[in-house]
Amino acid sequence: MQAQNKSASRPEKAGGSAVPAEATRASVDSADQRGSLKSMQKLMAVLDCFSRYDRSLSLAEISERCKMPKTTVHRLVTSLREAKLLEQDKGRDRYRMGIRLFELGSIVLANLDLHREARALVERLGDISGESAHLCVFDGTNMVIIEHREPGGNSVNWTTTLSISPSYCTGVGKAALAFQEPATIEKVIRQGLLPYTPNTLTDPDALRKDLAETRARGYSIDEGEHQPTVRCVAAPIRNASGHVFAAVSVTGPMDRVTRERVPALAELVTATAAQLSRQVGYEPPIATSEVERSK
Repeated sequence: MQAQNKSASRPEKAGGSAVPAEATRASVDSADQRGSLKSMQKLMAVLDCFSRYDRSLSLAEISERCKMPKTTVHRLVTSLREAKLLEQDKGRDRYRMGIRLFELGSIVLANLDLHREARALVERLGDISGESAHLCVFDGTNMVIIEHREPGGNSVNWTTTLSISPSYCTGVGKAALAFQEPATIEKVIRQGLLPYTPNTLTDPDALRKDLAETRARGYSIDEGEHQPTVRCVAAPIRNASGHVFAAVSVTGPMDRVTRERVPALAELVTATAAQLSRQVGYEPPIATSEVERSK
């Protein structure tokens, strides 16, 4: 009788062999984890529907982009609203990203190695050049300004304003975009090259040529392409894996940042960019001549 009770409390496989309770619990836990992961992936798919150009979407639009039924999308959107990751337009069946995402993004920016290490170098760049100095991160399409040093010693932290500028017509943007994969460059071109000034490169081939020149010399020049009568010189910043993810620049009016000053300013910004790259873990490849001398 005692043996019967013991076996009755234990699940059996086909064929009569018992399955330990621990194994059953592990199987259930594994299934729960897979379910949680799928739910998270669906939630992220909803958030990924939004962009700078699609700031507000209806349930139908989200459903179409995610390839999910409206009932599923409604459940996911409700969960995201409860977490304040999405907000609903008053009186409308439209949704937009919530303020909580901005708060989380600000925390990420504040913790970036680049952000922690950069302020002193950006201030020094502005002081030496006597011009405005900017530090920006590439978000895959645009540049997000995280530090800005004005002439005269005023340093501004932009993480609370999340100021964004285009990548195809700014110095920092072209410095970062030039070193991306061709697919990323083409994505920016497909989104449209809007003319901010008469000098904006709106022809795709002209932009590709300019980016090739930037890669060759190691720095970019903005000739009044985003703001008229303003010239900018910028250089790329690499992370520990060697990928260009940010840029630093010097910007000023053309009558002060003359073409004659560009080589000296380029040397200054490339040196600053190199130092920032090293501080976030980038190790430049050793030149062949240096390897030979070390043998």
